Amino acid sequence: MDNGKHSGILRGMENATDILIVGGGLNGPALALALAQTGHTVTLVDALPQETRAEPGFDGRSYALALASQRLVAQIGVWPEVADKAQPMLEIKVTDGRVGQGPSPFFMHFDHAELEEGPMGYMIEDRYLRAAFRNAMEASPDITLIDNDRVIAQEVGPSGVTISLASGQHLGARLLVGADGRRSGTAERAGIKRTGWDYGQTALVCAIEHELPHGGIAHQFFMPPGPLAILPLPGNRSSIVWSERTDRAGSIQQLDEQDYLAVLRPRFGDFLGAIRLAGDRFTYPLNLTLANAFFADRVALVGDAAHGVHPIAGQGLNAGLRDVGALAQVLTEAKRRGEDLASPLVLERYQQWRRFDTASLATATDTFNRLFSNDHPVLRMGRDLGMGIVGALPGVRRSFVREAAGLTGDLPKLLQGQPI
Repeated sequence: MDNGKHSGILRGMENATDILIVGGGLNGPALALALAQTGHTVTLVDALPQETRAEPGFDGRSYALALASQRLVAQIGVWPEVADKAQPMLEIKVTDGRVGQGPSPFFMHFDHAELEEGPMGYMIEDRYLRAAFRNAMEASPDITLIDNDRVIAQEVGPSGVTISLASGQHLGARLLVGADGRRSGTAERAGIKRTGWDYGQTALVCAIEHELPHGGIAHQFFMPPGPLAILPLPGNRSSIVWSERTDRAGSIQQLDEQDYLAVLRPRFGDFLGAIRLAGDRFTYPLNLTLANAFFADRVALVGDAAHGVHPIAGQGLNAGLRDVGALAQVLTEAKRRGEDLASPLVLERYQQWRRFDTASLATATDTFNRLFSNDHPVLRMGRDLGMGIVGALPGVRRSFVREAAGLTGDLPKLLQGQPI
């Protein structure tokens, strides 16, 4: 493993900023914007070229932003650009079943009417959210963007951290943040180990157009090979996240459009009328991967770099944005107190804030996937009865609604809709 510990790497510190962020997906830009708002200077390094991030075409990828996450997006100044392109999620219906047999009579139904705050969340296409983050960063004088370059080494010194890029540049900062995904090079170079396992499942991701309106209702349909999520987009369109056993998913992905739809239709059902594909199709291997620590010497991790979970509850991005809110708040409060941003005492506060929540999420998604991704008759009976009971108890149901909206737990200020 190249940990970047060789002589000469610390030259180039004239390029120093307060914080270096590696990763240009969504969590990295969100953190950059949150920190810039509170007086930090930030450099963000993205391995992808700007042209790839700026691609305006609809490729089928979308995100479910919980209400608390939407508040963060609003606080960092991005929401006004995407608000008219977002679809409110007004209801969530969860049921069990088998392919071609329709749903079980036992189900859970969550309605935003049980919240005082508004919709449980919003669906937003990747192309719109990505572009809005980019535009906001480019408009910020405190954010420097480096595209189409990758980190090849990093070294920690007594007062800062330096990274080397493939282009030959050397950049310095007081703190390095890895927002570079489940295979985080930042974490690996910092010596942070990971724990996890593969689920033997692959997510098939696409978008569809359907004949009938969805009414802002999200559906989670549990089947033996894995769950199928149907998430409402603006207009008569929905985003699909469909989990299958990996060997089967590979075969399905290779089918042409008509044959692909022929496999999807008996799983999807006919409740929205005729369906057809809209945009590209993608596959993602499903696994659980948790960083054994959320920080090392002058290094912190956010998003999938810290915790990659099963998409069964649609909480991956939302968990990452909670990291963003917590880390931005911890760093900003430390700056106001005159503390070293990257001291272990400061970064330990961030880890303590986020670690229990992410461990609980990982346990819940892992348990739900194992409980529902099978056809064992005793388990089917137990989970169907459990769903029926939850659906019949208003207090329990309301707790689930608040959980889905991201309104539970020790929320950072940005996710409460408050500035830091």
